[in-house]
Amino acid sequence: MSNAPSPCIGVCKFKRPGPAGDHCIGCSMTKGQKKLSKAAKKKAMPDFVALVVAQQQVMGRYRHWRAAYMKRCLKKGAPVPAVVRKAG
Repeated sequence: MSNAPSPCIGVCKFKRPGPAGDHCIGCSMTKGQKKLSKAAKKKAMPDFVALVVAQQQVMGRYRHWRAAYMKRCLKKGAPVPAVVRKAG
């Protein structure tokens, strides 16, 4: 079984304004956070996903992300981080 994938779900449209810059409408990450997610070590990814989930809860309107991310984890044979399972 592999490690948790990046929180990105492949939408990548930075149209949502926020205090940290424009956020992706798919996953809520900024361009800077996307770069960090690519550089994050696999063991740190669950913590990075937790950060993204907390950001989504503050921003709102990201209910679609959970199902898409769980599907991505299943497709990659990766465990779903606990924070994602609890967020529902």
